[in-house]
Amino acid sequence: MPSQPPRLRQVIDAFQRLDRRRIAALIAEELREGPPSGDHWANVEAVANQVGEVNAAIEAAQRYALTPPPRLDRVVRYCNALASRGRIEACSGELERLPAAVQHHPAVLQLRRSLAMRMGDFAEAADLAQRMISTAPEIGQNWLALAMAHNFAPGDSELARMQALASHMRRAPAESQGPFFYALGKALHDCGEYDRAFAAYSEGAASMCAPFDKSLDERFARRLVSDFTPEAIARLKPSACDSERAIFVTGLPRSGTTLVEQMLTSHAAVADGEEVNLFCAALMPAGDFSLQGALAYEHRAPDDADPWGDIGRDYLAMLDQRFGSAGRIVDKTLNHSRFLGLILQALPKAKVIWLRRNPEDAAISCFRAYFGTGTIPWAWSLADIGWHFRLEDALYAHWTQLYPDRILTVSYEAMVADPPSWTARMFAHVGLDPADAQTAPHLQRRAVMTASVAQVRAPISANSVGAAENYREFMGPFRDAYVG
Repeated sequence: MPSQPPRLRQVIDAFQRLDRRRIAALIAEELREGPPSGDHWANVEAVANQVGEVNAAIEAAQRYALTPPPRLDRVVRYCNALASRGRIEACSGELERLPAAVQHHPAVLQLRRSLAMRMGDFAEAADLAQRMISTAPEIGQNWLALAMAHNFAPGDSELARMQALASHMRRAPAESQGPFFYALGKALHDCGEYDRAFAAYSEGAASMCAPFDKSLDERFARRLVSDFTPEAIARLKPSACDSERAIFVTGLPRSGTTLVEQMLTSHAAVADGEEVNLFCAALMPAGDFSLQGALAYEHRAPDDADPWGDIGRDYLAMLDQRFGSAGRIVDKTLNHSRFLGLILQALPKAKVIWLRRNPEDAAISCFRAYFGTGTIPWAWSLADIGWHFRLEDALYAHWTQLYPDRILTVSYEAMVADPPSWTARMFAHVGLDPADAQTAPHLQRRAVMTASVAQVRAPISANSVGAAENYREFMGPFRDAYVG
């Protein structure tokens, strides 16, 4: 990471000791004393990201971008660092300052398209995707960018272009082939050609699917259920961190968590929210998120320390860096089910909203979503989706039994059938006054960072209830794995 070898050795030593605060201090020291530019700042950014130091990561990315000679890839990296942390205006400003000669570069067009999608400017996003396709039709990601922003209809010329290109794309690299066939699947789905859509999705998934260690994940989940008992939790020191700022929303992908985020952020007291991905960094001192790791962390702490309060306060400091200090924040990070016990230990006043959706509807929605390489390894196979859903059901049953007053279960189907009643229940659960909420959350002008952006820009409806019906004949592998 840093330019000085002694500091690098200190960082390595701090990682070995799981000392997140020491790593953060060394990064801050490097920013104070290090050079204004240089290639090593890319490594500093990576380390800062790993330990949740948002501001330091952005500053390191900026110094990397300033490294001579000027290079577009460095600036694009900095812009992505800004955009991924919600600095949309700053990112747009950096793009505007680029020379005219690179304004049509594919990386710049892709960044502009991504920003337009996040802000719900679908027409602009589709136009930018069309421009990307015009210069590189063989890049599958360009077609996926168009599909995310465009609703297809029978006779659509772009669908005809994709169908004509399909045989060529079957010879493309997997990283291009996968997104192309997901785009084709989405286009066919829009047109009501569900059998052909499923075939396209399956072709895309087959090119993306890679082995992953299911047994390791299953052992860990089962160990959480067996180890985190009321008696074991009582052995942990209480936390003195009494903040209620974070509102945790969890559930399977495509279960309605982004919609709930949008409903909650319509309240005047709630500043923002997203898949924050910061509590993992705050929990670094606790090791592997297991009960044994938690106890070992306590054992290393001084007798008069507040170890779980420290983790809670570190997380809140990260939220301040990401969102500013005003207002409450919705955290809908995926896989919080894997360390929910430690979250609730560190933040004893925190509340959770857990979304539940018809399993087959959620499964086909996951299968139809292009999550990207390495992000969600179980989503490329209906059988793997069924296996993962079983684990999540076990964790849901466990945590809700342990924390019945802190976790509110929300049925997606019930919520979209009666939004006012469920909005009031969710607000009451997290201590918000319903009178201060906006009545049309889909009209909010805020960045939405997930694949559900198109859905939350539309009025709440039950249109997605029964999503699996059109694919019912293909759901056998999911049912077999899920029911067991």
